[in-house]
This record gives sequence, C-alpha cells and structure tokens, in this order.
Amino acid sequence: MKPYLESNVIKLITGPRRAGKSVFALQLLKGYRFAYLNFDDSTLLEKFDEDNIMQALSEVYPEYTHLLLDEIQNLDGWDIWVNKLKRRGVNLVITGSNARMLSSEMATALTGRYVEIEMLPFSLSECLAYREVDIHPVLPEQKAALMRETESYMRTGGFPEISKIREIAPNYIGSLFDSIILKDVTQRYKIRKTQELYSLADYLISNYCNMLSYNDIAKGTGMGSVATVKKFCHYLAEPYLFFYLPRFDNKLKLMKKAPQKIYVVDNGFILARAFESSPNNGRQLENMVFLELVRRGYKVGNTLFYFHTKNGREIDFVLKNGNRISTLMQVSYEISETKTRERELKALDEAARELKCENLMLITWDTDETITYNGHQINAVSVGKYFL
Repeated sequence: MKPYLESNVIKLITGPRRAGKSVFALQLLKGYRFAYLNFDDSTLLEKFDEDNIMQALSEVYPEYTHLLLDEIQNLDGWDIWVNKLKRRGVNLVITGSNARMLSSEMATALTGRYVEIEMLPFSLSECLAYREVDIHPVLPEQKAALMRETESYMRTGGFPEISKIREIAPNYIGSLFDSIILKDVTQRYKIRKTQELYSLADYLISNYCNMLSYNDIAKGTGMGSVATVKKFCHYLAEPYLFFYLPRFDNKLKLMKKAPQKIYVVDNGFILARAFESSPNNGRQLENMVFLELVRRGYKVGNTLFYFHTKNGREIDFVLKNGNRISTLMQVSYEISETKTRERELKALDEAARELKCENLMLITWDTDETITYNGHQINAVSVGKYFL
C-alpha cells in the first residue's frame, strides 16, 4: 500500500479485532507526519464534534500530512464525515472491524475513492516466521518440530498477541470473543437478549464446517424465530467472526435456498468456545484451509463455494476464476483408510464430471502424491506443501 500513501485515495484497512490493523497502519505511516484518532474511546464518541476535533488535531499535530482514523465504524455517520474530509483534501488511512464497511452502502459512499486491504490473523507461514521456525528442515527432529508447530497453530490459531505465548490462547480468545459480542454486536445494535446471542454464537462455533439453514439453527438453538436467527447471524458476520459459504449452483435461486457452511475467522475460537469432547482434526484442518483461501483472495459467494453432486457427495471448496471453475478441492486429515480415501476420491470424480473441471486437489495432513482415479489425476497435497 506504500504507493497509495502519496495519493489522496482513502486507504481502508479492515479485519477482525486484534488482527494487527492498527499496528500495520502505524508501520505504514512510519516516517510521515500523521495525526491519530482512536474511535474505540467512548469519551471521544460521546463528545464528538467535527469542528472541535479538527481544531484539536491541528493543535496536537501541527502540519500533519496524513490522518489515521482507528476503528471508525464505532462513529455513527462516519461515512458522511469521511467524505467531507476527503473533499477537503485530507489524506486518510482508516481501520475498521466491521465487514459492512465493504457493503454496497459503503462502496456507494466512497465509489472509486478508496483502496482496501483485508487483514486476518496470521497465516501459518506468518506465524512460523514470527516464531522464527525453520520451514525448510533437514534433520528428522527439525521436521518433527515443524509438524508440532503446525499442529499447535491449527489448534490455537494466528492472533498475533498469542503467537509466541500459546498457553494463554483459551483465556485471551475467550475475552476477545466477549469483546466482539458485547462491543461490536450487542452495543451496536442495542440487543437486549444478550444470552440468546451468546448461545447462537456458541452453536455456530460448535457447528463449524457444517451445513446449516436458518431453520436448522432456529431448531438447534431453540430460538424459535427464524427471522431473529437470520438477523443475528448477519450481525455476527459483520465483525468478521463468522463466514457463511454458499453452495455452488448454476441457478441463483437454488443457490440461495441451499444451506450454507459455517466457518470461523480463527481456529482459536474453536479451542476457546466450541463444544467438543476431543479435537476434530478433519474439521479444524478444513477451517484452516478455508481461511487460507480467503487470504489468497478468494471471495465467499463470488469465487469460493462448496458443492453437492447429484448423488449427494460433498466437495469442500469450488474455486472460480472469472466465469470458469478453476479448482475442486477436498480436505481430509488422513487418507490412509481405504474407506476414507475412496469417499474423497469418488466425490472429486463425480464433481469433476458434473462441473467439467480437471484441476482436482486433496489437502491432507502429511500425504503428497498424484493419484489416478477413474481417468482423473488428483493431486494429494500435504499441509506443509500447501501452506508453506
């Protein structure tokens, strides 16, 4: 984003709380004269006055060239104020923890006048770099250490502040979960039934990687009202807590009717909040792969889907490039058992014929091989090879 700092286009940095947006913005502005406002400050929000703010900024930061507005989504009518600043020629860098900032409303307000970068918690490669782990091990003990680190990442996730102290992950992410629910959802939308919201969020986390309709969720949570469930689900997606992956279908009407798959923004939330008697390696790996696809630029419901064949076999991820389906991808922790291997390969075989796609991938924990199945070439790729 450095080249954009010299232009007057708005620099918009979005993502979940504590993913590193503010730190990234400060790194970006290092060496520049910039002013700073943090809208996570309740006093600032309560006493906000445009004229007083601009005067105070000039006094505290004389002759500033850039203005950093942190967590701007907390300010009511922020887009109107930002447009005013833009028209006055203020060079803006903005951070926000709400996906609605990229909704049609926000895009309309700032059409053609902003560049956006979406930040998620650390990827596996970023986390290993931060922990100074050798990703090209030679000795057996080095390879074993790398796999232990990879497994630890799969369990605890990639929030920067816990990447070097993973022992605090459950407590840290538990408090972060509370902060998102209370600050980003309950307060923002003035929800009185906080316990219902918590129950819904826990239900979704416990059903990560599963297909659910709003009716399923209403029955599973006992909330009763499907309309309320739908509304609350949207609220929980806005602060980047959940993603809802649609089923691919050439008919838009059928796509909208199909259940969606639930994914969580970081595996640490699964550790802290999911109701599991033991870790589910397969689903944790699938959630980890989903997040990696999002990091690589795939857009949910646009270039990223799941799929069901006519025989009801599930394909975890359908990747599109323009109007063309570029890749069909399955995720399976291990394929050593004949039954598991056959199930995954059969699903890819059927989907390849129905969707006319020959780029077939099977992400596994530790298997690297090219498999020929029913005339198709299927690339089985290990976690280390795919992520690193």
